[in-house]
Amino acid sequence: MTTTTHHTIDSTHTRVADIPTTSLFILIAIGAAIGLPTYAYFYDYSWLDWTMFAVLYMFTGLGITVGYHRLLAHRSFDCPDWVKVLLLIGGGWALQNSGFKWAADHIRHHARCDQDEDPYNAQWGFWHSHCGWLFLRDPHKDDKYASRLKQDRVVMWQHRYYVPIILSGLAFPFLVGFLYNGWVGGLGCFLLAGVGRTFFVLNSTFCINSICHLWGDQPHGTSDSSRDSWWVSLITFGEGYHNYHHMYQSDYRNGSKLYNFDPSKWLIYGLSRIGLASSLRRFS
Repeated sequence: MTTTTHHTIDSTHTRVADIPTTSLFILIAIGAAIGLPTYAYFYDYSWLDWTMFAVLYMFTGLGITVGYHRLLAHRSFDCPDWVKVLLLIGGGWALQNSGFKWAADHIRHHARCDQDEDPYNAQWGFWHSHCGWLFLRDPHKDDKYASRLKQDRVVMWQHRYYVPIILSGLAFPFLVGFLYNGWVGGLGCFLLAGVGRTFFVLNSTFCINSICHLWGDQPHGTSDSSRDSWWVSLITFGEGYHNYHHMYQSDYRNGSKLYNFDPSKWLIYGLSRIGLASSLRRFS
């Protein structure tokens, strides 16, 4: 006999626990909290492990911020299909669902911000907006927010092959470590640049949904709970300027001023200078 866990968040909908997602997140958290220090105690990490961690943190983080967020969800710029493929592979390796599902949720977040339909509604507290929303099946899911994404062949390709993509993202650091130092090297690189990197990229992204809707400044508008947090931008490639982003959603920049730390806008602008991005949208 099976039992189903329910959690009531609002007065009109009862949410059912999402067991697969919850289990996966627990495994990643355990691997990061226990596996990382245990390996370090017995073997320690090599320069290659740390290099792979940094490279994959940037590749997967920018895959989310530039690929999933500014390209798919907000159409802040255009790019050739092969560039989009690379960005969506990076986003897939971040283990934050397919670009199709991620962008659909994010479009709904902007359309229904701070309301019951907002998938990571900060009005329900830090825990829910940070990661708790992932552990509950969403009763407000609406296909209308994904209608545009269904027309994009690259987005649907990544959605169909999402599982092989995420598996390749975990296998890649193991293979690099194995070639460098055998099974011990493979395990170390897998733990640090695979499991550990995934855990830290996940939580840095979660900070945008939680911290940047609860604490910070609102210099650009107060129509919703979005806030600017410069220090969150340091770990999220510029996404911490969230109040500006909510006021001017299609701008390819989140940090609109020259001195704002926003590597995502720098990458998009850099791609445009060499002909690999076009139609950059900005609020003047």
